[in-house]
Amino acid sequence: MADAEPNLHVANAAPEAAAPEAPAKPSLRRRLLTGIAGAVLVAGVGYGGWYALVGSHYISTDNAYVGADTASVTPMVAAQVAGVAVSDTQVVKKGDILVQLDDSDARIALAQAEADLAKARRQYGQTSATSAALAAQVQARSADISRARAQLVAAEADYEKARVDLARRQRLAPNGAVSGEELTSATNAFSSARANLELARAGVAQANSTRGAASGELAANNALISGTTANSAPEVLAAQARVDQARLDLTRTVIRAPVDGVVTRRAVQVGQRVAPGAQLMLIVPVGQLYVDANFKEGQLTKVKVGQPVTLKSDLYGGGVEYHGKVVGLSGGTGSSFALIPAQNATGNWIKVVQRLPVRVALDPKELAAHPLRVGLSMDAEIDVSKN
Repeated sequence: MADAEPNLHVANAAPEAAAPEAPAKPSLRRRLLTGIAGAVLVAGVGYGGWYALVGSHYISTDNAYVGADTASVTPMVAAQVAGVAVSDTQVVKKGDILVQLDDSDARIALAQAEADLAKARRQYGQTSATSAALAAQVQARSADISRARAQLVAAEADYEKARVDLARRQRLAPNGAVSGEELTSATNAFSSARANLELARAGVAQANSTRGAASGELAANNALISGTTANSAPEVLAAQARVDQARLDLTRTVIRAPVDGVVTRRAVQVGQRVAPGAQLMLIVPVGQLYVDANFKEGQLTKVKVGQPVTLKSDLYGGGVEYHGKVVGLSGGTGSSFALIPAQNATGNWIKVVQRLPVRVALDPKELAAHPLRVGLSMDAEIDVSKN
C-alpha cells in the first residue's frame, strides 16, 4: 500500500506537465481559417476574372420553348367532305392531297357559267349584226326623205296650178264666162292641192324624223360594240370572270397541304359539311422551327439581332447542341400581352422581374438530324460579345 501511493501522485502529475502545450490548438485553427479565406479569395478573384473575360459575354436561360408558324388548313368553298387522306401525326409534303370535297355543285356551277359566256358572245355577235341592219335602215330613211321631198315638189306644183286656175276662173265668173260648176270644181281642186301640199310637207318631216330615230339607234348600238371585240366586250368579260371563278371553286374542292410538315389537330370527318374558313387541321412545319427564349429584362442590355445562340433540348439532353442566331426581340413582355394583364396600380404592388421573348432561328440541317416538336423545352445561351 505504501508503494501504491507514489504511483498515484505520478499519475496525477502527468496532466499538469502536459498543460503548457494547449496554446498550439488556436494556432492550428487560425492557420486553417486563413487557408480557407485565402482559397475563397483566390476562387473569388478567379471567378471575377473568368466573368470579366468570359462569363460576361454570355447570357443564358432555361425558360425557352420551341415554336413554329403553323399553317391552318381551311376550305374556300362550302361542300360535303367526300374523303380525308391524312391523319394526325402524319408527315406530308407541300401539294399533297389532304381533303377531297364533293365537287358536284361546283361542276354544275362551272357548266352554267360556261353557258352564260357562250350566250354573252352570241349577244355580242347579234349586236354587231344589228349595227349593220340599222345602218341599212338609215340609208333607207334617207331614200324616204328624197321621195318625200319629190312628192312635196309635185304637191307644190299642183298647188300652184290649182291656185292659178281658181284665180282665173274667179276673175271670169262675174262676166258669166265661167259656169258655177266649173268654178266649184276649180275651188275643190285648189283645196285638194293645198291639202296634198300639207301632206307632202308632213311626209318630209316624218321621213326626217324616221331617219333621225334610225341614226340614234345606230349610234346607240355602235356605242355598245365600239372599241371592243367578241373577247373584250364588257358582258363577255363579266361572263368570263364567272367562268374563271367557277373553275377556281372546282379546283378548291381538292384541299392540298400548303407546306411541308406534320398533321396535327385534325378536326374533319367524311360526310361532314364544311363552311368556308372552318379550320380542318393544322400543319406544323417541323423543318422551320424556331425558339422563343424568355430572358430577364436585366439580361437584354447587349442583345442584338444576329448574335449566335447555343441551345440544348431536354429531349436529347446535353449531348446534342443546336446553333442558331437572334432574329428579333418581341415588342412587349409576356405579361403585357396576357389575356388579363397585370394591374400594378394597387397599394400592395410588388415589383416582379419581367421577361422578354427573344426569337432564335435554328439551323435546318441540325433540325433534320435531330427533329424537334413545338412546345419542347430548351436551354439557350447567347454570345453577346458578337455584334
